[in-house]
Amino acid sequence: MPFEPEESSDLNPVIVVGESRPSRCLVLCDHASNAVPSWVANGDLGISREDMSRHIAYDVGASGLALKLAERLDAPAVLANYSRLVIDPNRGEQDPTLVMRIYDGTIIPANRNAGKAEIEQRKQILYRPYHRTIAEIAARRPDTVILSVHSFTPQFRGRKPRPWHVTLLFADDDRLSLPLLAGLSRERQLIVGANEPYSGRLEGDTIDRHAVQTRRQNTLIEVRNDLIAKERDQAEWADRLAGLLPEALAAAET
Repeated sequence: MPFEPEESSDLNPVIVVGESRPSRCLVLCDHASNAVPSWVANGDLGISREDMSRHIAYDVGASGLALKLAERLDAPAVLANYSRLVIDPNRGEQDPTLVMRIYDGTIIPANRNAGKAEIEQRKQILYRPYHRTIAEIAARRPDTVILSVHSFTPQFRGRKPRPWHVTLLFADDDRLSLPLLAGLSRERQLIVGANEPYSGRLEGDTIDRHAVQTRRQNTLIEVRNDLIAKERDQAEWADRLAGLLPEALAAAET
């Protein structure tokens, strides 16, 4: 099932692909889309098309990588079908960055005066259905492993370039992340990071909610977005990760 981010959409806020696939893995993509529903500020957040096409609106390349990885693992995938600038599904409900007013130097006019009632509407229609769907599919078997796919920008405005090609984010449960890191690090051409450029500990985020609190094995995979902007590169990374995950999963059980 092809899936491409779009700039205005009233589609279902959640995309589920391969729900009946048998793998214990569940692939997630929190920031899959830059879609803005028409009922949110008439479908226009008030920022430029250029800004809506960059990392502040969604994780460039992440949806393609997530879908290809899920296919290779014969695993279900759940993707959020709305922009992180409308409401960020990878934040807790009370997180002050749930609805961003400014991000990487860009002011978000449609969010500047968003009050409690408007934010509650976004939670009810977009945010909560995504998390309910994850919870339902994750509960299909007791040994579910959560794999969350993200991408990161090579450089924030006015800041130093980020050197990593790929990083893994994790909190205290590193059973899966450490062997997967070891596998990635064997590829000498890759610069691999752990809990870079962000911490893997964020209360209420998707991993915390669906893996840490439920004691499921998990890892959050961050690939630099210029490395997965094209479909062929997404396929290459999906092959790489799918090739390493069986060994990493086996090591996590020892």
